[in-house]
Amino acid sequence: MATKIYIVYYSMYGHVEKLAEEIKKGASTVEGVEAEMWQVPETLPDEVLGKMGAPPKSDVPTITPNELAEADGIIFGFPTRFGMMAAQFKAFLDATGGLWRAQQLAGKPAGIFYSTGSQGGGQETTPLTAITQLVHHGMIFVPIGYTFGAGMFEMEKVKGGSPYGAGTFAGDGSRFPSELELEQAFHQGKYFAGIAKKFKSSS
Repeated sequence: MATKIYIVYYSMYGHVEKLAEEIKKGASTVEGVEAEMWQVPETLPDEVLGKMGAPPKSDVPTITPNELAEADGIIFGFPTRFGMMAAQFKAFLDATGGLWRAQQLAGKPAGIFYSTGSQGGGQETTPLTAITQLVHHGMIFVPIGYTFGAGMFEMEKVKGGSPYGAGTFAGDGSRFPSELELEQAFHQGKYFAGIAKKFKSSS
């Protein structure tokens, strides 16, 4: 039976979604793994999103909290807001109380990826503060560490991400993930899927 990996994210301007696409590609290279992308519900009205210059959402399906229980492993992605996950994603996780009561996510591997506006804008605090959500659900956090190799030590080019997971810098919104950032996201998907597959087969 295939190992199901859910890539669950919120993306207002498309930066996080670009990373999600690469993570899915990476996860899909692992034999016996099925990777699916899901968006969390938007909480802002269309009028507000329009004033913020947000483009229309893609056709990636929207997930409900209870559907998380179907996955063997989940990688969560979100932009930062003042060094923490965006409120839209927090609202989604706040609705997982039923899963928490039944401990339906306990023991499932989980990863994190993210986007920030600047180099000091939360590349480490965003995933670090998000780990509390995983802990309360009893999930097993799977960071990428330094498994991305030389790409983790790139100093000549602007590169998001950290040992916690793949990341990108959005800047004023016009900068999209670089080739190196996309490669790191691909790596995270492949690495995480491999671990989730081993974990499932041994449990």
